[in-house]
Amino acid sequence: MIKKLIIYSDGAARGNPGPAGAGGQIKTPGGKVLSEVSEYLGETTNNVAEYKALILTLQEAMQFEPAGIIIRSDSELLVKQLTGEYKVKNRDLKPLHELVKQLLEGVGYVDVEHVPRNKNRRADELANEAIDRFIKGKKAEVEIEKLPKQGSLF
Repeated sequence: MIKKLIIYSDGAARGNPGPAGAGGQIKTPGGKVLSEVSEYLGETTNNVAEYKALILTLQEAMQFEPAGIIIRSDSELLVKQLTGEYKVKNRDLKPLHELVKQLLEGVGYVDVEHVPRNKNRRADELANEAIDRFIKGKKAEVEIEKLPKQGSLF
């Protein structure tokens, strides 16, 4: 069991909605990286991607059985909804918000902090790497289909 974890999470969508990715990093208070998350989410909105990034990172963090978690995100909406400053009105976000609350139920101490983008850089990189991996794989398939068949060069 680890006493406290610091979680950085970020969701990215290219277009709104568009291809989206989730990124997260789990650290000790001393700065040691325990784990990272980088997952392609499919086509979704940026706000949904932000929530899914946090959920995936929290799910990964629970293996460490933390007594406390500090969540750091550059999404003002996510932070204000988690702290109760904003109500969750969007029907797509409501179940995701509930899942975050369920994941945090057994954690004794939870703090949620809004951080500037430059303090959340690695999570952003991980989210974008997931999208890039998907796009590169997709483009490779398309390029192969466009190659001329053997013997049809002339």
